[in-house]
Amino acid sequence: MLWLMARLLMCLGRAWKTWLLPVLLVTAFNMAFTSAALALANPPACQAVLVDRTMFISGQLGMDPVTTQLVEGGVQEQTRQALVNLGEILKAAGGGYENVVKTTVLLANMNDFTSVNDVYKQFFSSNFPARAAYQVAALPKAGLVEIEAIAVLGPLTNA
Repeated sequence: MLWLMARLLMCLGRAWKTWLLPVLLVTAFNMAFTSAALALANPPACQAVLVDRTMFISGQLGMDPVTTQLVEGGVQEQTRQALVNLGEILKAAGGGYENVVKTTVLLANMNDFTSVNDVYKQFFSSNFPARAAYQVAALPKAGLVEIEAIAVLGPLTNA
């Protein structure tokens, strides 16, 4: 029932998100909205869904959460902003970059992989998550990079 109510709220559109508390957590499926501004930047999907301790984070573009526009400065700045946005979602759920176990990096141009990697390793400096990277035909808003993640909240052990 709670899940259905949360999905109904999602379908109501942007208006309800502006008065929503900065973080909305629903029991069976937790939808994490880090702020009204960041929530508005990513319609119509939710930013993240939490099932048990596993958090599936929607792809994050290098968008400024206030202006909802891509940041200027090229692929490295967009990568940095996408990872900052990802971090805000993790923080809202009580986690951090150390909880990320898998990322998928979507690139408009595979030749940007090294530039993206230079920024990526500033956010993931140890216990690197598994990662896949793909070149795609196009990204929303003509973005240069999009990053999605899977995180496990709570204590992790290395295999």
